[in-house]
Amino acid sequence: MKIFTGKRAKEEKVEQLLLENYDRYYRLAFSYVHNADDAGDIVQNGAYKAIRGSSRLKNMDYAATWVYRIMLNEIFGFFRQSKTVSMEAMAEENGAEPAGTDVYQDFDLRAALDSLDMEDKMVVELRYFEDLKLEEIAEILGENLSTVKSRLYRSLKKLRVKLSEREEIV
Repeated sequence: MKIFTGKRAKEEKVEQLLLENYDRYYRLAFSYVHNADDAGDIVQNGAYKAIRGSSRLKNMDYAATWVYRIMLNEIFGFFRQSKTVSMEAMAEENGAEPAGTDVYQDFDLRAALDSLDMEDKMVVELRYFEDLKLEEIAEILGENLSTVKSRLYRSLKKLRVKLSEREEIV
């Protein structure tokens, strides 16, 4: 394990985090945009911004949280640029999902997740797909722990309702 100090050390720490967690960042981006190329672009742009801005990292203990926040900002930025991405258009363009996205084998789960607000979906994905603690999620999102908890529980309730509705239809 490396010990990091100074400007170059911050850059090395960020690079190390990016290399170790690239697949996690990619899965997170893909879960929002449902397009391999766009997800790759989001992660690459986020990585560039993280490395370029690494000198602004104030506390090395929060480097992982800082990089996650950059990736989430890139995802939100993508949606601000393109406004909306419909699942129907994605399904027509991409017949198959890229490797490494087996988390979403169940189309009903994906549809239910996509029905959530972006912020609610993010809390669920960071908690259950990225296996982050609620405290870490609160830090990444810059919110109170109680806000994250209530958002998670509200989102889970919405998912249960959505999935049960789907079962009744089938």
